[in-house]
Amino acid sequence: MKIVIGCDHAGFNIKDKVIAHLKEKGHEVVEVGTFSTDSCHYPVYAHAACKKILGGECELGILICGTGIGMSMAANKHDGIRAACCSDTFSARLTREHNDANILCIGERVVGVGLALDLVDAFVNAEYMNSGNHVTRVAMLKDIEEGKLD
Repeated sequence: MKIVIGCDHAGFNIKDKVIAHLKEKGHEVVEVGTFSTDSCHYPVYAHAACKKILGGECELGILICGTGIGMSMAANKHDGIRAACCSDTFSARLTREHNDANILCIGERVVGVGLALDLVDAFVNAEYMNSGNHVTRVAMLKDIEEGKLD
């Protein structure tokens, strides 16, 4: 699987460990920055990652900042992106299975490296159920994006 990864300065310290872990599992990784701990703005990297997914270059994304919240807020501004900020493996798995999430957001200041790698595995290894109410609800998310849900 081809996975895009991005971070800001507050997520930089675990980014390389996540990349190495994904590559070890046989995934191809596209990195969109940042490439240092110098202060920067997370929306820039969230946007770059979203473009890779929406353009079809990558299937999934991982975004890392201090809490994961800023990255998820920025990513979710894009139509077609369903980003989830998770700090437990149950949520990371179910957001793929039930919500067809295509980006996992992680907070480096919230989770340690070990848990971050477990979150990545839970997210990447899960598959969208694509049945029943899950399909209806994901379609409703698209309706919200298009201003069709009243």
